[in-house]
Amino acid sequence: MRDADDKPLSALVAQGWEVIGFTSARDPSWGTHAHHVLLRRQRAHKVLSIRAKAIGSGHVVKEIDL
Repeated sequence: MRDADDKPLSALVAQGWEVIGFTSARDPSWGTHAHHVLLRRQRAHKVLSIRAKAIGSGHVVKEIDL
């Protein structure tokens, strides 16, 4: 996980990743909304998970390679 003060989704799209799916759901473990974006570039796929920090301001971003 990493803190994201920048725009991680925009950065990935600028690198050539294509958004092919998006979901938004309430994360029961943190009590916040979590957004998940499915990305594709050539034959590679990854999920970008974005949620608000439980304490403090900002967001937590996690990239998962599939």
